Amino acid sequence: MTVLTRPRLAALRERFAPHFEAIAAGSAERDRSGELPYAQVAELAAAGFGAIRVPVEYGGAGATLPELFELFVDLAAADSNIAQALRAHFAFVEDRLVAAPSAARDAWLARFAAGELVGNAWTEVGAVKVGDVITKVVDTPEGPKVNGTKYYSTGSIFADWLDVYAEYNGKRVIAAVSRHQDGVELSDDWDGFGQRTTGTGTSTFSNAQVAEVIDFDTRFKYQTAFYQQVLLAVLAGSAKAAERDFAAELKRRKRTFSHAAANVAGQDPQLLQVIGEVSAAAFASAATVERVSQSLQGAYESALALQAGQIDAEADEAANDAAELASAQAQVVLTPLVLGALTHAFDALAASATSVSKNLDRHWRNARTAGNHNPWVFKARLIGDLAVNSTALPRIWEVGASK
Repeated sequence: MTVLTRPRLAALRERFAPHFEAIAAGSAERDRSGELPYAQVAELAAAGFGAIRVPVEYGGAGATLPELFELFVDLAAADSNIAQALRAHFAFVEDRLVAAPSAARDAWLARFAAGELVGNAWTEVGAVKVGDVITKVVDTPEGPKVNGTKYYSTGSIFADWLDVYAEYNGKRVIAAVSRHQDGVELSDDWDGFGQRTTGTGTSTFSNAQVAEVIDFDTRFKYQTAFYQQVLLAVLAGSAKAAERDFAAELKRRKRTFSHAAANVAGQDPQLLQVIGEVSAAAFASAATVERVSQSLQGAYESALALQAGQIDAEADEAANDAAELASAQAQVVLTPLVLGALTHAFDALAASATSVSKNLDRHWRNARTAGNHNPWVFKARLIGDLAVNSTALPRIWEVGASK
């Protein structure tokens, strides 16, 4: 497995630190006002953040997955909304990285290097049965076109391209669609109490031109673990942000209580302990994300080794199973750990910490919302079934209306 290249990571951190600092400076106000971070996402893309994984020879930074997700935690600490908004982009990049060499693949890598971003449109709207795909790609004299409506289209409103899950001639496909056309309508109509500025909402396709049709069954096998890993990085970043903001708030706090353990809040051992416990949770979260990154890197290298004929399919399946298990175990641990830490952080302060003007609750709201994706209680059961009965974890699953 590739060893984490620390000098390259340090250089990347230095390169993007000014962008992350600027993003963090406006994060609380954007959450309060609902202003979407168009400018911030565009600046990151222009700076090459979306091409971090693209090989150097194609104009990217050539980073490993552990390096990518270390940066993801940093970005999530600045603004977890922006980190999650880029989830679909990096998944699509990963898929093109492990795709068979072709002119089409090279074209995508060039687009990423040029700063173009990809959003998603996967989840069907309404009472759709589990497994059904209502969105369809059809052949027309002008080429394939797609029709349908999707929800939870996180990040698509900032993107140049859309990764659309659809059906084409009875097969599951990914339709790559340019968002810059009349047949695409994107709405920011997500009404969750957290992750308010991820640009999530409804995507509607009305005879939208499809640039490329990709067989879904050729998608990178560790995609579910990868998608989950972005959410884990969001959780870890939220914990890191809470440590930063609650520590700063305690340091400048002027009021105290007659029965406190110190005359100054910032020197009260009980309150310092709370911040210390939040810091420890942030550390454990980041360490867990790094461990999952290593498993994902193993799955990536396995995909390349399989293409090169260096390993067999059984070994490749094992690498992907390991990545799926790692992401699931991490999800079961991190969701309650981070949420507990963010709740506990308020114990270091007093009633004023709940002021809307401080907006400290955004950290908990954002983590709670990210933690509600792909419910961890199901993952815990599946991990137990693997441990007891050797039942393999599902690497692809679907959501829909109850039967």
